[in-house]
Amino acid sequence: MVERIMSIKLKPQPEAHHVSQIIAAARQDPKMFGELYLLYAQPVFRYLYSRLGGFQEAEDATAQTFLAALERFPKYRHDGYFASWLFSIARNKATDYFRKRSKETSLDEAEFIPVEANLLQSVIETERISALSKLIGALPEEEQELIRLRYVAELSFAEIGHVLRQKEDTAKKSLYRLLARLKAQLEDSHV
Repeated sequence: MVERIMSIKLKPQPEAHHVSQIIAAARQDPKMFGELYLLYAQPVFRYLYSRLGGFQEAEDATAQTFLAALERFPKYRHDGYFASWLFSIARNKATDYFRKRSKETSLDEAEFIPVEANLLQSVIETERISALSKLIGALPEEEQELIRLRYVAELSFAEIGHVLRQKEDTAKKSLYRLLARLKAQLEDSHV
């Protein structure tokens, strides 16, 4: 199961040069900010859905994220980490949501593993997913956030490091150690 998560092919990140061009154009014409929205709306929504657990809540938080980003855009210092800046805003919107509601949903709500056609395989896979979800749910919030940023938001390690205020290498090592630990725990549970 953990191997499957590790083997997920993340969508290619927009090229930094392309994003830089859009940012420059949006500085000249705020209507061009819509291009940034088109690039990042889906990953931001998926990330917020994995945090908030509800479609409507994630939609609202996504809209709030982009509204805040648009308002703060003139102050954005382009340092090559637009996605990190944007996901920092999204994290803040999720935090605001929890301050109001004091509820968080587990990562299994953001289902990303397809169910097998074979019934027995499907049952086994469902049990493994359930066991992995419980293990992930028992992790400290910082470790859950690391998984969300990599596999739900699909950020690069450099972007994750920027969001979490860590070095890129630290984020990468932390995630791989966490995945190895989850794999060992899953194997120990014999699921």
